[in-house]
Amino acid sequence: MADQTPHVTVVGAGLAGAECAWQLARRGIAVTLFEQKPEAFSPAHHSPDFAELVCSNSLRSDELTNAVGLLKAEMRQLDSLIMRSADHNRVAAGGALAVDREAFSKEITAALEAQPNVEIVRREVKQIPEGTVVIASGPLSSDAITQEIQRLCPAFDLHFYDAVAPIVTLESVDMESAYLASRYDKGTADYVNCPMSKEEYEAFVTELVAAEEAEVHGFDDAGVFEGCMPLEVMARRGRDTLRYGPLKPVGLRNPRTGHEDYAVVQLRQDNQDGTLYNMVGFQTHLKWGEQKRVFSMIPALRNAEFVRYGVMHRNTYLNSPGLLDACYRLKSEPRIRFAGQMTGVEGYVESAASGLLVGVETAAELLGLPGVGFPQETAIGALGLYISGGSIGDFQPMNINFGIIRSLDYRVRGKRNKNAEISRRSLETLQGLLEEKEVLSKWR
Repeated sequence: MADQTPHVTVVGAGLAGAECAWQLARRGIAVTLFEQKPEAFSPAHHSPDFAELVCSNSLRSDELTNAVGLLKAEMRQLDSLIMRSADHNRVAAGGALAVDREAFSKEITAALEAQPNVEIVRREVKQIPEGTVVIASGPLSSDAITQEIQRLCPAFDLHFYDAVAPIVTLESVDMESAYLASRYDKGTADYVNCPMSKEEYEAFVTELVAAEEAEVHGFDDAGVFEGCMPLEVMARRGRDTLRYGPLKPVGLRNPRTGHEDYAVVQLRQDNQDGTLYNMVGFQTHLKWGEQKRVFSMIPALRNAEFVRYGVMHRNTYLNSPGLLDACYRLKSEPRIRFAGQMTGVEGYVESAASGLLVGVETAAELLGLPGVGFPQETAIGALGLYISGGSIGDFQPMNINFGIIRSLDYRVRGKRNKNAEISRRSLETLQGLLEEKEVLSKWR
């Protein structure tokens, strides 16, 4: 890499770091991408590959009437590496975009390894590097880099807890008890549905609430982020809570009885071969032996083979409105930028989108080109504006939603129609930026 080539150091090759490095490198920026794996792993990571999915394998809805579907459409327009791999490695999931997580990560790793402008260093970063740097080390950053961030950010004192769901082999599921269907017959019959009678459900909840949890230092129910709440925490809120949450039977008709069941556990395909399925909504921090005991009470899973049990880990994020601008730059030291869940964007797609925005805007700055300034009419811009000042009261992690995207200045009847119109306007706005901004148009 020539000395005169603009250079950026990216710390962390998760979804945000991988996307950021990709966007920088394809614009001619020299990137040094640090990744601590396989030298060191966080409690939730197991694969040496980049962009590892540690919770669900679903990137959620792919429809333009859903805000995350819009965000994905915008990212596709901007040549997102994450979306390219997701589309190549998708597995059946009704109206959602779910992926073979192993193949997904391998493709992203291979793409960055083959990118001539990217130098990959497999080593833990213990001090913030000199020059322009993007910290995308994630909510499970190592103690050393966390201490460095704390030194820069006095408000780095917030946290939430995250949990991941178990995975079972399909061949171990009792299909005499289960059936294939998608809720409301949407898409193909992509989910394995495991019904429970009232008696089975109540016995299950009784044991779930009483089951022994793994020790998590500092854990309490109030600290759990609502978007990824452990199953046992939900169950403690009321015996029917699960029936109105992850075990809701609404929209599922049991073909054997012709009726809705009392409760239904859904399994979603987790790999392309269709041999592994994850338990939808079953994020948990029960001890592994307790997970086997309690979850085997579900009739279709009485002999289930668990290839991964659920785990619980602490996620940490910045109090971003006081620290970062809409381009995710640290206000007190703009050479340092952040990307990913650490900024308070919540979700796989949102994390990757933050890395995309940081990569594009950083490239524009280093190349002496006008920045894009993604507006609030776009989902990607709305996220940046939310984390940099759009929160009222205590700042909390946020998934993309139509509530943070600029409202229409005219009426559209019906929620779905309104959402579709917001998406149409957003993609039209982004198309205009693609044609107008050199940092976008030149590298399309």
